[in-house]
Formats: sequence, structure tokens, C-alpha cells
Amino acid sequence: MKSKTILFIAIASILISFKCLPQDMSTLKAGDFNLDKDLLLGHFDCKTDVDDLQTAAALVTLMSDIKFSKIKYHAVAGTYGIQDGLYVPPNDLFQLAFGDNWTDAHDNFAKAVEQLKVIAKETLENQGDIWIAEAGQSDFSAELVKAIQTDLPDINISQRIHIVQHSEWNEDVTSPASLDYVKKNTDYQKIPDGNQVGNGTPGFRSSKITKWKEKISNPKLIETWQLAIDLSNRYNGKEGRYLNEAIAAGGLDFSDLSEVCWILGLQDIKDTEHFFDLYPN
Repeated sequence: MKSKTILFIAIASILISFKCLPQDMSTLKAGDFNLDKDLLLGHFDCKTDVDDLQTAAALVTLMSDIKFSKIKYHAVAGTYGIQDGLYVPPNDLFQLAFGDNWTDAHDNFAKAVEQLKVIAKETLENQGDIWIAEAGQSDFSAELVKAIQTDLPDINISQRIHIVQHSEWNEDVTSPASLDYVKKNTDYQKIPDGNQVGNGTPGFRSSKITKWKEKISNPKLIETWQLAIDLSNRYNGKEGRYLNEAIAAGGLDFSDLSEVCWILGLQDIKDTEHFFDLYPN
């Protein structure tokens, strides 16, 4: 009996010691976002799928919740890669949703990189990390990280800049050099696809009609969602753009929000209906 007690104490001591070890920055996981220090960037390609429009509405809905209202975040439109097809103009929606808290990389890519670099450097210099929800390809992210690295060569970007991607198609239409760069130089996380339910991340694509308007109480959010849906219907499948069948059927698709949910540790959200149950605002 005495030997068993000694063994138990030894095991307990080992476990306690393990728990006290400092965090290994190479094993960051979902929910490691620091609400007080870190910066969340939403990079939207807006080409050629209209799902980014609804993801923008979902992002501002989530950021309006009291638990996340103090998060520092910024949206970027036009962060597309090498895919063919027409752009989906999001400017009216982004202005309504984000006010001055967004940047237009479609209009001027180089200027957008410079603007984002200033925002990112401020966070890094104040000991915060950068988290990029890649609602599209990684070409813009690669150029942004290179610009930051040039100005802050002592920053360990593989530990301080995190890129989260959920779509294999997005990776396929990122320029190979850009994809290779972010995978080798940042904390690059590939998570399960947000178009599917039950794979470990929320499934935010559904052909079923979601009664979102009955659940949202904030007038500005209602206006934002309505504009996102109206623009989605206007551009979905038009002039050779991708036809999003879920949206064409009257449903919703904000699948790219799965990355933000992973960053914030919200993987328990099941689907579009559940999202509005949890964040009616």
C-alpha cells in the first residue's frame, strides 16, 4: 500500500510540473487569441464566390457581441490570388459593416499592404500577435508579412503571426510562391472546411432558409445582413461568377467565419441556425 501511495505522489508531481512548463509557441491551438493584446485580420478575396459578403455580415455580428466587442480587428477586401473570374464589389457592404475599419486591396494592393503594415506593427510592438482569418487566398498575407519582416527584422514571425485557412480550393488558387512563403514563415494552420457540418469546425453553409431576421434585434445588423443577401443574389453566378447553390436556393453561406471561430475557440457552434441562436445581438 505504501509503495502505491509513493507511486501516486510521484505521478502527481510529474503532472503538476508538466502543467507549470511555459507554453510552447509552436503548438498554438484554437482559442489562443489574446482578447486584450492581439489583432484579428479578416482577409476577403471577394472573387468570385459571393459567400464573402455574408461572411462579412457574420463577422460584424460576432464582433458586436459583448464578449468580443473590445477585440481589435480590421477587414481587407480584394485579397484574391490567381483565380479567374470577376470580382464581387463589396464596398457598400463593407462601409456599412465596418465603417472606416476596412481597407480596399482591390483598388490599390500596394497601398493596402502599407496601411495594414502600420496597424500590424503597432500590435506587434505592444506585445500582441497577429491572427489572419484567410477568407480567400494568401497572396496579400504573404506581401503583408514580408513588409512587416522588413521593418521589424527582430520579430519572430513564425511565432507572432498566425494564418488560419479552411479551404483547399483557396490554397490551390494562391500563387505557389505566396503559399510556400506563408507556410514556411508563419504559424500556418489548416483547419477543417467550414462548408461542412460536424467535422470539427462550424458548418456555415446551408441551403435551408434561416430565419435570421427573427433573431437579430440590432437595426444596423439587420440592415447589414439584408444588404449582404441582396448583393449576394445580385452577383451570384452572374457574368461567369461562381454559382453558390446554397445561396441560390435561399440559404446562407458564411463558411469563411469558421476560421474566426477557430481563432476564438468557438468550434462548438454547429451551423448557421445555431450561430444566430447564440449571437442574436
